Amino acid sequence: MASHRKSRPAGTRVAGIRTPALATAALTSVALLSQTANAAPSDDRPSLEEVEKKVDDLYRQAGSATEKYNAAKEKTSKQRKKVDTLLDDVAQRTQKLNDARTELGSFASAQYRTGASVPDTATLLLADSPQDYFDQNQLMNRLTGRQKNAVDDYVTQQSETMKKRREATASLDTLTDSQNDLKTAKSTVQKKLATARELLSELTAEEKARLAAIEKKKQEEAARKAAELAKQQEAERKQQEEAAQQQESGSSSGSPESSAPGSSNGTKAEKALAFAQAQIGKPYVWGATGPGSYDCSGLTQGAWKAAGVTLPRTTYDQVNAGTTVSVSQAQPGDLVFFYDDISHVGLYIGDGKMIHAPKPGAYVREESIFYDGESSIHSVVRPA
Repeated sequence: MASHRKSRPAGTRVAGIRTPALATAALTSVALLSQTANAAPSDDRPSLEEVEKKVDDLYRQAGSATEKYNAAKEKTSKQRKKVDTLLDDVAQRTQKLNDARTELGSFASAQYRTGASVPDTATLLLADSPQDYFDQNQLMNRLTGRQKNAVDDYVTQQSETMKKRREATASLDTLTDSQNDLKTAKSTVQKKLATARELLSELTAEEKARLAAIEKKKQEEAARKAAELAKQQEAERKQQEEAAQQQESGSSSGSPESSAPGSSNGTKAEKALAFAQAQIGKPYVWGATGPGSYDCSGLTQGAWKAAGVTLPRTTYDQVNAGTTVSVSQAQPGDLVFFYDDISHVGLYIGDGKMIHAPKPGAYVREESIFYDGESSIHSVVRPA
């Protein structure tokens, strides 16, 4: 007798259970999708060159944000001092106003005791303008000289106090804006640096080694360009000396030779360089002005301060604090600025090199001014 039981389609067993063909296909699809998902990150992962460029860009953006932070911090500090001064002034003027009001009150009390026919003093003291009150009531002609002076003093103190209060309120609003700018700049720096650190932390040991090799190659190229600049500057110096000697030999004047132009500035530059050299090895910290750490403009400001020259706090202002010269004419002590946004600065030491505070994670060091390529140099400025 034939069996009426339907035959089951062939399948596979998973964990001892026979699985229909449809389920097998589904499992296969899941496995393939899983493999694809696992493979995707490696396909989408940026190349080492892309990571390097991204990190460099982030550090540069952080440097720019640091200078904005420095500017906001300086503005906040100045505004806070102004507000404090205004508030102190308002307090002093308020006291004088109260003294003037007390004196007027004493006159009113005396008139009340004597029964003098004088308008209500309470109305006078509560009036917006006591002067107008007296004028309208033609009372000034009936007051003694001392009383008139008291009224004049009260009116003056009231007007000046209100004016200073308005100034203090406006300054407080400006201070709040400056503090908000400071917080924004600080947050921007922190985010840029955090992103850069995250990118670097994801590199493998092999990639980090390759990145170090790329950086070494860049440094070698920068050193080569620095050597070329040093030769060019030396050649120009010799030409100037020869021209000066020819001019001296052709001159019939027997007057004593005057001191070289710019000798005073040269002495200051030597002091600035000595200070900068003493800071080598100290860490870069954004917003820092020493003595334990520096950012780029904090270092140059401190160096020239040691030479008796006051530079502004930020690169944006330091670039305007002297005479602009060409790169080939750069002398020790000059400020070398970088990038279109003027977000970095170093102190030229000669031979195509400078001392600077490079970036977070690095230390104050000597380096070629071509460390980030020749096109990155914005200008060279000789402090006044």
